[in-house]
This record gives sequence, structure tokens and C-alpha cells, in this order.
Amino acid sequence: MNERDWKQPDDKSNLLASSSSKPAVNQARNVSTGTTVRIKYKHSLAIRWMHWINFPLLVVMIYSGLLIYWADSQYEGLNAHRVYRVGFGSWTLFRLFPTWFYNTLHLKFQLAKGLGYHFFFMWFFALNGVAYVLYTFFSGEWRELVPTRRSFREAIEVTLHDLRLSKHHPPHRKFNGAQQVAYTGVILMGAGSLLTGLAIYKPTQLHVLTALLGGYEMARWFHFWLTMGYVGFFLVHVAQVIRAGWNNFRAMIIGYQILPGELGKDDKVPNEQNISAS
Repeated sequence: MNERDWKQPDDKSNLLASSSSKPAVNQARNVSTGTTVRIKYKHSLAIRWMHWINFPLLVVMIYSGLLIYWADSQYEGLNAHRVYRVGFGSWTLFRLFPTWFYNTLHLKFQLAKGLGYHFFFMWFFALNGVAYVLYTFFSGEWRELVPTRRSFREAIEVTLHDLRLSKHHPPHRKFNGAQQVAYTGVILMGAGSLLTGLAIYKPTQLHVLTALLGGYEMARWFHFWLTMGYVGFFLVHVAQVIRAGWNNFRAMIIGYQILPGELGKDDKVPNEQNISAS
């Protein structure tokens, strides 16, 4: 069965769908095989917009942050590198990044550009994040997103399944335990980036915030490793999207996903339509 052969629901089905508080699930059937699939509403327009707006903003923030980071780490003889490193006291285990990294990505001698981009786009990044939190709260979607007591145990099970160490399949719902923990965590990381960034940006005017974070240097340290956490989340997120396939990715573009099998007990079916076999 080919997806392009599916027909749009008629006006009657649209009317029934719009009258329900929960978006309807359209059912389609292949005439030749009798296979039933579901076309289910997954992501709202607001969530999709904020998701795709956040992606380029985060890229710009990380890029501009690297331009700033280079200015702090360029001269080993003049800078003790006590902020952006992993170590204890005067001992350093490692620092990021090697010289070839800056040379390959052309990140050198652009401090003013990095500061300008960072201070400009941080407001859009913050506004988009605040809008996302407010939308999930007032729309009630936070109920599916915020972890519950079983989410952390479920996250371990999902991780073992993804690593092919367990045959226990994740639950079939909008967000499984691992996603709830990861997505809620990245929202908290965003709040942390905003607070540490403000403490660095205005350490005198916001001296109380800066002091609560352990001082200016400690705020810088937190800010940097939160950014590294974003990079780690992004890499895992992209890998999981690729693993999940086109159907899951398409849902973040058009809002709907196509599911096999029978309809769930809570799914509303406006009408069943026959489609031609491919």
C-alpha cells in the first residue's frame, strides 16, 4: 500500500474530528489485503513551530559560544584555563578543544562577532523556551511530558532495548519514560543556561544570582558544561530520529504519524475509507 494513495477524510469526518477535544484518528484500509492503518495526530502546530525555531537558534548559540570560548583558550602560556576544563585544583585532565578544531571550523579571532551573536540571539532562544513551557502548561501537554515515578525505571528499560540488550518493547504512547526524562531534562538545562548566561552577562547588576551560582567563574563553568550537555543531547536525539525512521520525523513536520494495527480504545474514528492497493 502506498501512502500517496490515501484519500483525505470527507467534510463529515472533519466536522466530527473538530467537535472532539482530542484530534481524531483516521482509519484507512487496503482493499486487497484488508490491512488497517491509523493516521494519528501527534504534534500540535505550536509544538512543531517552536521545535524548528529552536533548532537554528541553538546552533547559532553554540557556534557563537565557540567563538567566545576560543578567545579564552588560545594562549596556554597566558591563560591558566581554570574554567573550561576537567580537572581538580591546579591539575587538568583535559581541555576542549584541540588547535585543529578551531583551524578546521575557522573559529579563530572572531570574539566580537561571537559576543554580538550570542547577546542578540539569546533573547530569541529565551523567548522561544518560555513560550514552549507556557504552551505545554496551559494546553495540558505537560501531563504527557513530565516524568512520573515509573518513568526512570522505564527509561532504563528503553535504553536497554535500544542497545539490543533487552527484548522488552517500550510502551506505545506519545512519550516513553526515556523521552520524558530526556525532554524534561533538556528544558531544565535551558533554564540553567538562561540563568548562568544572565549571571555572566550582568554579574554586577545580577550579583545575587551570580553569588548563588558560586561566583562568576563557577557560573561560566556551569554555562559551558550545560552547552556540552546540549551537544550530547542533540547527537543522541538525531541518532534516535534516524533509528525511528521517516514516519516519526514526518510527524514533527505535518503533525500526523501513520501507525499499523487496530485502533486503540480512546481513538475516535470519523469514518473508514477504502483505498486502492498500490
